[in-house]
Amino acid sequence: MNVLLVSTSECSGGGAIAARRLMEALNKNGVKAKLMVRDKQSDAVTVCQTGNKVPKLLERLAVLPHISLFKGGREGFRSRLWQADIANVGIDITHTREFREADVIHLHWVCQGMLSMDDIERILKSGKRVIWTLHDEWPYLGVCHYRGECKETECRHCPILCGSLPFSILARKRVLYQRWHPTFVGCSQWITDQARHALQNAEICHINNCIPSTLFHPTDMQQARQTLSLPQDKRLLLFCSQKVTDERKGITYLTEALQQLHKDNLHLVIVGKNAEQIPLSDNIDASCFGSVSEQMMPMLYNAADVFLTPSLQDNLPNTIAEAMSCGTPCVGFDVGGIPEMIDHLDNGYVARYRDAADLAAGIRFVLSHKLRAAAHSKAADAYGETHVAQEYIKLYS
Repeated sequence: MNVLLVSTSECSGGGAIAARRLMEALNKNGVKAKLMVRDKQSDAVTVCQTGNKVPKLLERLAVLPHISLFKGGREGFRSRLWQADIANVGIDITHTREFREADVIHLHWVCQGMLSMDDIERILKSGKRVIWTLHDEWPYLGVCHYRGECKETECRHCPILCGSLPFSILARKRVLYQRWHPTFVGCSQWITDQARHALQNAEICHINNCIPSTLFHPTDMQQARQTLSLPQDKRLLLFCSQKVTDERKGITYLTEALQQLHKDNLHLVIVGKNAEQIPLSDNIDASCFGSVSEQMMPMLYNAADVFLTPSLQDNLPNTIAEAMSCGTPCVGFDVGGIPEMIDHLDNGYVARYRDAADLAAGIRFVLSHKLRAAAHSKAADAYGETHVAQEYIKLYS
């Protein structure tokens, strides 16, 4: 069986990382799998590059006329510019040798100029088995990646883009799915349920992302701290995000929660783009690492006493699964797939949504209980490479 996984990027973003890890797991379990991307960032022979970033630029230009200049000022304009994907241009992968040789086409996160709606239709019409893993809600919504608090079920009054474009894109998606019947996979039960509600006649199942245990596993905490030049005598709180200043990642609630804790024995570790821009009060001890390699993350997880994920929108964060695979308990809000990952009071703490005081209570709880073994056990059962690969192989067949 030949499987072609398709993703905008190889390493940038949670969906891309999940796709690459699944490709590697499939190859270890007897499947010939390749990953096709626009943005290739390694020399791996199983990852093939196609197209360029011109469609990404053209799509952003096409989005501009649909954004109101009167909502939220300049910052609101810039934010909405990247919240919507209209898939008007993309890369036709159906003419590539990798596509022709594949028995199964497995789509992942394919926005920002990777696949247009026309490209998606060509793939569905090809007659090949098509699987689409839902790393966010874009495949079954109009133009946005997460519904959030929006109540628009038909995308007729979109809070992001003006006019009828969101509704017309949603309508086209529904027509394509009804005609060609791709199989959707939710990598959390939450998004699986959301998709079943939105696409009531579609085939939809739930399979977790996988985490490579050879990379993410428990190691000595003190040695990790020494290597990273982090304090040996304090409780380390780890927060990381691709872009830590992204409002959806909840940094405002995290800083508010920290103000409610006794900080003399605490040290915050921040990892991700713009880490140094987070406005922390003077009495909070912190180390900023900026963007780091995937290979460095296990050491950071193992150095930490607790991993904090105050996201306001999320599906099945790779970071939680990675942290727990290293034996690091997590604290996060009750949103998306997070309460499926963290078993409340067993291997971490699930705080009430947007409640900074409860987030602080969760940090206190984790720091006062021994939860590392339970966190590692949960991750090994839920995100093991072999188990996840076998689930997908059954689905492909």
